[in-house]
Amino acid sequence: MKTRAVRLYGKNDLRIEEFELPAIKDDEILAKIVTNSVCMSDHKAVEQGSDHKRVPKDIDKNPVILGHEFCGEIVEVGKKWKNQFKVGNKFSIQPALNYKGSLDAPGYSYQYIGGDATYIVIPSEVMELNCLLPYKGEAFFLGSLAEPVSCIVGTYHAMYHTKNGSYVHHMGIKEGGNVAILAGVGPMGLGAIDYAIHADRKPGLVVVTDIDEARLKRAASLYSVEEAAKEGVRLVYLNTKESVHPAQALLELTHNVGYDDVFVMAPVAPLVEQADTILGRDGCLNFFAGPNRTDFKATINFYNVHYASTHIVGTSGGNTEDMSESLTMMEQGKLNPSSMITHIGGLDAVPETVINLPSIPGGKKLMYTHYTLPLTAIADFEEKGKKDPFFKVLDEITKRHNGLWSLEAEQYLMKHAPKH
Repeated sequence: MKTRAVRLYGKNDLRIEEFELPAIKDDEILAKIVTNSVCMSDHKAVEQGSDHKRVPKDIDKNPVILGHEFCGEIVEVGKKWKNQFKVGNKFSIQPALNYKGSLDAPGYSYQYIGGDATYIVIPSEVMELNCLLPYKGEAFFLGSLAEPVSCIVGTYHAMYHTKNGSYVHHMGIKEGGNVAILAGVGPMGLGAIDYAIHADRKPGLVVVTDIDEARLKRAASLYSVEEAAKEGVRLVYLNTKESVHPAQALLELTHNVGYDDVFVMAPVAPLVEQADTILGRDGCLNFFAGPNRTDFKATINFYNVHYASTHIVGTSGGNTEDMSESLTMMEQGKLNPSSMITHIGGLDAVPETVINLPSIPGGKKLMYTHYTLPLTAIADFEEKGKKDPFFKVLDEITKRHNGLWSLEAEQYLMKHAPKH
C-alpha cells in the first residue's frame, strides 16, 4: 500500500513523500493514521537530526517518519495478532517502547511508523510491549492527545508523601490536600486543572496562577469554579502580577499551612523559588516544565528540606499505564483536553510547523494527515471564514463549543476538507 508521509533526512530537512509500504509480516499490523498532534519534541528531533538520541545515524539514506502523538484505525492484522486486534478498531500508541533497552521510538526512529503519515506499518515490538492501545472514543483528535495527557497523569502519580517516622513513600497527590499549579493556564496547565478536578483522587484546594488576566479568565471559563465545587474541589484563579507579595498571597489561601503539592509549569527560576516558598510540611514540588538550558538552576530552602521534609520530583512523560488511564477517562467523558488545541492543519503544513514551532504562539497544533490544509489558528476561523465557507462553518461550530475544537468540528472537517 502507498503512504504519504513527512520524512526526516537530516537537520531541518523534512520532506513530504509518497512511497510504497512493505507488505506486513505475520507479526505486524497495517494502520491508517487520521490525526497527529505536533509536539516540541518533534521540533527538537528535527533541529538535532541524527545527533538526537532517538534518531538513527543513517537518516540521510533511510529517513524516518516523524510524529508520535497519533490516532487512527487498524486496516490489516498479521496472523499473530488476529485474536487481539480487529480491523476497524481505533488505536493510539505509547511511543516510549524501551524495547530491549533501546531508545528507538515511533516518530523518531522508524522508517514505516510515525504519526505524520497516511498509512503505517506497526512493528511487532509495539504489540509485544502492550503499547498499541485500543481507543473506544469517537473523536480521533482525543486519541492523539492521549500521549500529552499521559504526561499530566504521570506527573500526578509521581508526587509522593510520607508519614512521620516512616520512610515509605505514598505515591500520588495528598487526597483532600492543597494543590498549586503555577503558570498554570498554558495548554498543559489547563490539562492539569482538568485532571485535578476530575480524577478519582482529588485535592481539597486547587490554586492556579498566572500573570495574564485574559488567559486566567479564559481558563476560568473552561474549568469553572462552580464545576470544580460540584466535584468537591475549591478552585481559585490568582493573578500573581497584581500581588505585592505573591508567595504570601498564595499562603494566605491555605491559612498559612502551605501546599502539599505544587506543580511548576514554566522553567523560570523565580517561579521554582516561589513554589519552594509555599510548600507546607512534607510538601512535594514537581518541576513539570522542561528547560532548554542544561545549566538551569534555582535556589531551594534546604532548612525546610531537612526539618519540614519538603522534596522535589520531576517527570518527563507518562508511561503506558498513564496513557491507558488517559484514554479511559476521555472515553468516559471525565477528561476533555480540547483546550490544548489552538491550531489545525493538514499533512502539507507539518514541515513548516515543526521547524518553526517555537515561534508559533498557542498550544497544540493538530494535523489531519489525509487532508490539504494550511496551519490555521482556531482564533482565526472567523476572519478566514469571511472569504472561505469551509472556515465559516468551522467558526460557527467552534463557537458553539466555547471556542474549542470538538467532535462536531472534526466530523465536518473530515467530510468537507480538501483531500490530497
